[in-house]
Amino acid sequence: MGFMASFERVMEKALVPVAAKLNSQRHIVAIRDAFILAFPITLAGSLIVLLNFAVLAPDGFIAKLLFLNKLFPNLADYQQVFAPVLNGSTSILSIFIVFLIARNIAIAMKADDLLCGLTALSTFFIVYPAYTVVDGANFLSTQWVGAQGLFVAMIIGLLVGEIFSRLSRSKRLQITMPASVPPAIARTFKVLFPIVIITVLFSVGNAIILAIYPNGIHELIYAAIQTPLKNLGTNIFSLVLLAIVSNLLWVFGIHGPNTIAAIREGMFAEAGLENLNYVAAHGSAWGAPYPVTWAINDAFANYGGSGMTLGLIIAIFIASRRQDYRDIGKLSIAPGIFNINEPIIFGLPVVLNPILIFPFILVPAVNILIGYIAISTKLIPPIAYAVPWTTPGPLIAFFGTGGNWMALFIGLICLAVSTLVYLPFVLASNKAASIQQSSESSNNDLPA
Repeated sequence: MGFMASFERVMEKALVPVAAKLNSQRHIVAIRDAFILAFPITLAGSLIVLLNFAVLAPDGFIAKLLFLNKLFPNLADYQQVFAPVLNGSTSILSIFIVFLIARNIAIAMKADDLLCGLTALSTFFIVYPAYTVVDGANFLSTQWVGAQGLFVAMIIGLLVGEIFSRLSRSKRLQITMPASVPPAIARTFKVLFPIVIITVLFSVGNAIILAIYPNGIHELIYAAIQTPLKNLGTNIFSLVLLAIVSNLLWVFGIHGPNTIAAIREGMFAEAGLENLNYVAAHGSAWGAPYPVTWAINDAFANYGGSGMTLGLIIAIFIASRRQDYRDIGKLSIAPGIFNINEPIIFGLPVVLNPILIFPFILVPAVNILIGYIAISTKLIPPIAYAVPWTTPGPLIAFFGTGGNWMALFIGLICLAVSTLVYLPFVLASNKAASIQQSSESSNNDLPA
């Protein structure tokens, strides 16, 4: 116990200040919050794909289960009604991200967030590849407005957010209009010069880049940064390591998923969207190009929330003799089913609990490997559909694979494994509580 206490003190001094700075650093927060705000739209696209190929497709698992294909012979015709939803969600994700990141930076720096976001969006298309002329008509490629343009969108959002916010503070660059001028017009004139400076600056910068690298900034960034980072993210070792770091931060009371969100999105966002686009094109998750994405963590290692604490709650109900543990377990089971685990993390607590640190970090890593083995051996398809994080446990694997029953079974196995791993540590907590009670009783019996 002395070693554990020393270890906790050292790690707390080393990790807490760094994580606290990361959680409040405006650039990281801007990226994290941008993806969080864009998630409902990308989720809508994923759910529509699931609707098209699980309900409306004749061979979809729900269509088969409810005999919809026999009741409605022309059901597949309605897929075309919902297919365009992807065009307005995942296919233009970079447009959302560049606007939201710049807006978030402006909010943090107390600048005009709306006009800052619009300026970033304008700048994104200033550096966008030129029109292609076909039969006298101009066509703009959509290649870089989706997942492949994410890194350029992130960089431009950060740069424009910073430059705009700083320039708009300068009184020399502000045009103050009379009080009789409508507020919307006065607002735009106030930041007119910063917007002009930014557009000119990025136009000149884009011309210089094109002179050096004719393919443009999008291909340059994609080849130099985004592709290597995507390759790193689609590696099982990177996935396990990132999960371990996320859960280790929770042990010290730091919100791990929020802290690593910017890194996680940069590594996994493109691969996840390409998997979803593959499903939209082929109607099945089988053969999706990226078997390893962060979706494996959510599908197999996040039941109850970080640390797979739904297994801990079950283990408490099975083996704990501690009334405080059982009371917290009862309070935590309802939110835990929907992957909300703050009650048990701070209620038991798991935070700085020397007995529960090890399984809290180990269990998700083990379950990620179980899910990876199931996918790599083609026992189940990759997790290609985006599923809301509040979806109960193994159902994430089921819906994420497009309704694969084996994936549901693998998810239940992961829940059983997590319970078994937590059990000896729950029993150890029983023993620790018993020893503590005996010690306190002995101290109370000593004469004053």
